[in-house]
Amino acid sequence: MQVFIASDHAGFGLKEFVKEILSKLGLEVCDLGAYSQDRVDYPDFAQKLCESVLATPESRGVLICGSGIGMSIAANRFSGIRAALCTDSYLAKMARLHNDANVLCMGERVIGQGEAEEIVMQFFGVEFEGGRHLDRVRKLG
Repeated sequence: MQVFIASDHAGFGLKEFVKEILSKLGLEVCDLGAYSQDRVDYPDFAQKLCESVLATPESRGVLICGSGIGMSIAANRFSGIRAALCTDSYLAKMARLHNDANVLCMGERVIGQGEAEEIVMQFFGVEFEGGRHLDRVRKLG
């Protein structure tokens, strides 16, 4: 599976850590930046990632900023993107099972590496249940 990942300056450190986890899971990782801790604007990176996910069927994305809030707001402006801000592994599991989330958002200033690893493992280890949830997801556009 192709996974696009991006962050702003505040999420750069966690992005580098998450890239390693995704690679260990055998996923094809494409880093869309930021490439340093120099100040950048998160909406630019959310747009780049969302356009990549939408153009690549069956792909998913990971967006990281300081809190995760800005990235999730920016990502959910794109029709076809279902971005979920996850602060624990239960939320990541439910985002996939019930909402077919295709973009995971996290905040480097909110969670540590251990929690981030658990979140990533759930988000990429669980598939959408479909069934009664499919009609609800379709209503999202």
